[in-house]
Amino acid sequence: MSSDKGKKTSSTPTASFVVVANRLAVDRIENADGSTGWRTSPGGLVTALEPVMRANDGAWIGWHGAPEKLEPFSTNGMQLIPVELSETEVAQYYEGLSNGTLWPLYHDAVENPEFHREWWDAYVAVNERFADRTAAVAEDGAVVWVQDYQLQLVPAMLRRRRPDLRIGFFLHIPFPPLELFQQLPWRNQILEGMLGADLVGFQLPGGAQNFVRLVRQRLHLQTHRDRVRTADGRTVLARAYPISIDTSGFNELAASPSVEQRAKQIRHDLGDPRTIFLGVDRLDYTKGLRQRIRAFGELVRDGRLDPDEAVLVQVAAPSRDRVDQYRQLRDDIDMLVGRINGETGRIGRPPITYLHASYPREEMAALYRAADIMVVTPLRDGMNLVAKEFIACRQDDNGALVLSEFAGAAKELRQAYLVNPYDINGLKERLVEAMNDSPRVHARRMRYLRKQVFENDIDRWASLFLDDLTGRES
Repeated sequence: MSSDKGKKTSSTPTASFVVVANRLAVDRIENADGSTGWRTSPGGLVTALEPVMRANDGAWIGWHGAPEKLEPFSTNGMQLIPVELSETEVAQYYEGLSNGTLWPLYHDAVENPEFHREWWDAYVAVNERFADRTAAVAEDGAVVWVQDYQLQLVPAMLRRRRPDLRIGFFLHIPFPPLELFQQLPWRNQILEGMLGADLVGFQLPGGAQNFVRLVRQRLHLQTHRDRVRTADGRTVLARAYPISIDTSGFNELAASPSVEQRAKQIRHDLGDPRTIFLGVDRLDYTKGLRQRIRAFGELVRDGRLDPDEAVLVQVAAPSRDRVDQYRQLRDDIDMLVGRINGETGRIGRPPITYLHASYPREEMAALYRAADIMVVTPLRDGMNLVAKEFIACRQDDNGALVLSEFAGAAKELRQAYLVNPYDINGLKERLVEAMNDSPRVHARRMRYLRKQVFENDIDRWASLFLDDLTGRES
């Protein structure tokens, strides 16, 4: 995306459509002249909501990633309302309660969650600040869309301040079953916070059902299917809205001559192997990186994959580097890749190319085009947009997607090669099967996958949610 220095507004702007998220939709950059500016963030949430923002001329409220206080500003046609966080709040609200407690718990406790009262106090305080800022920005009767697990208390806090608003909440990560959620010391407060919304959205029907079951059992509220009757007499809807991507945008980008040429260059740089396996993830313990790399390494070690003919490219974007669990994961993956390449590689031709870096969308599109088999094997994932991006970037009905059963996307992408990532032997068999299946089988599967992703794009996701939120439901 293009960037500019950002234009300050003379006062806090107001809007009839407001998105509230932990982070702003932009990242700070340094320009060639030494000045600082902003560019649209590459993350999945921003990619998903940017078209909706532009279509509705909305305002985006979020943290700007630094401790200083900033005035509202606009850039690339978006009104941005910064929320400041202190270093202590970043450590306790974001790294602590959000990513040390809620993230692992909501992802089936892949890592043990921690429960600290001071983390919770910071979480409450920051959610109050977001609610205050939103109440000041939203016009009378505005539509407010609150995003994700970092801000689960905001809907109720905002409703107390502004009962005139139409409030939606969407959870981008899995919502856990009763047995896990009940471990939270603050379980009732979070349920009550989410119930401040008129519509609570989840990636999968199972998440919505877990939520309705919990409010019935924990809060003793009356429920009927996807409806909850609150203590103050409101009706809250809890429904599934599987998130998607800008399918046409990715497809057009991947079809551009520059991306096509870059894809050819990538294959050449890798030695023009017959099969390129590709993994693209944040460096996170939920993504199944250890299992995936180990499975590929064993296939090479056992002679079932020839490293001259098949390679794995693994992109692991840096993530939460200040959190101990993530630093340990990075060290583990570095050692695992190094051991496999050291034992099975040749000079200049390692079987695994490991890239601990973030790349712009154009480079990702080129990687998707260069790859033959996309390997998406999280241990637990709310959706996983990478799987959909790969499908959108295919220019012909070729290639294959190996996909974890525990990714939300598996419920839609049934013609992928589905796998249990905990089953290393099963994962190995699926990788070989995806590689060896005939072009006819690949084409049949990919046609289905592309039809699914093109018919259910980001515009449809946003329209379905906003229509239900604003009362335009059928």
